[in-house]
Amino acid sequence: MVVEVGYAQAWDLEACAPWRPMSAEEARERDAAGLPYVVVYRESGRKAPLEVRLVSWRDHYVGLWVYDAQGRRTYDLDMRLLDDPSRLLRRYSVGWYYTGPEMAEFDKACPRITVDLFPDGRGRRTEKRQGQGGGSYVTSPRLRDDERWMDRPTFGEWPLLSAQVHGLTEPPAFEVAEVAEAAEPGDGGAPATCWRPPRPAQPGPINELFRPGARVTDGYHPEMTVVEPRRAGTLRVPSGLLAVSGPDIDHGNGPRITVPVPPGEYVLDEARVRFSYQCEWRDAEVTTTEPTAVRLLVSETPAATWEMALGPDDDPRLFIEQQIAGFDTDGATGCFADAGSWDPLIALFERGLIREEPDLETSRAGLPTPKALRVPPGRRGR
Repeated sequence: MVVEVGYAQAWDLEACAPWRPMSAEEARERDAAGLPYVVVYRESGRKAPLEVRLVSWRDHYVGLWVYDAQGRRTYDLDMRLLDDPSRLLRRYSVGWYYTGPEMAEFDKACPRITVDLFPDGRGRRTEKRQGQGGGSYVTSPRLRDDERWMDRPTFGEWPLLSAQVHGLTEPPAFEVAEVAEAAEPGDGGAPATCWRPPRPAQPGPINELFRPGARVTDGYHPEMTVVEPRRAGTLRVPSGLLAVSGPDIDHGNGPRITVPVPPGEYVLDEARVRFSYQCEWRDAEVTTTEPTAVRLLVSETPAATWEMALGPDDDPRLFIEQQIAGFDTDGATGCFADAGSWDPLIALFERGLIREEPDLETSRAGLPTPKALRVPPGRRGR
């Protein structure tokens, strides 16, 4: 079997076609420079590609997308280049098992298996069963080292990784596709429908949440107006190390995230929005005001940019698309605290909210005890 190999700057997901085809030599130069490019493997007479490989060494990333004869993606593999330059971690994969040729790509009822792996040997395998109410089955994958890791091939020597999926019993012969014309220089101008390397979640309109009059949305209520923030209290950080963590889980190792700040006392503000919605219980339109966020105001100077706070074990090279760093919580509860006072404050929290001891006040030194900050639904853990 002869497989045609083509190179391009990007892959257009909507058109299911390469964007800005290039020669093998141009792709080799981009590979050496760490710039993104794609490799497309095709079989003569087959409209859909066999597989598409997406490479961006500067992002520590190699992706693999496998397509069936109907042009549906059947398998995604996200591989990461970490400290050992000779091998790749099979970081994350999703396999879709379409029940028939008429089932649409990524149909919600399609059975699928997701495998989430980490370099320290941890992992999770999630099997979503057929149908909307099929449920999920989660296990810890038991994989050999060679099943978690893949040797990194040199440019031009990659095998057809989906050969077994396509039923090939013999190694195919590769033939480099001809390029009709040279690709335009530069990386700009790619359509929004083109693939890009995975990115962690980006900050939302944080500043706007505290600007009265700003219009925001939570995805459910399109018309929400920011009102004046409410001063929730003050927080002393004498150690100069701010803790951001969940007080309601195993905390034997201290707070999940710490951020250095100048020692001092800071105000806590609660952002609020006002919006109207149709209340089915009252059969009427209701206007309400609800909190959306809490901030610790370290400086009156507005933030120019925002970046994600990371815990000691967070490695951005392992983040998949839209992943966030954070802390675990059983009760959707989070807090700011002075890291140097974490243990005694946690003890106060347990006495006040878990053991329900009376006469405990909220501590200005850090952790709110009976009034712990609430994490919005859907933001629990990572």
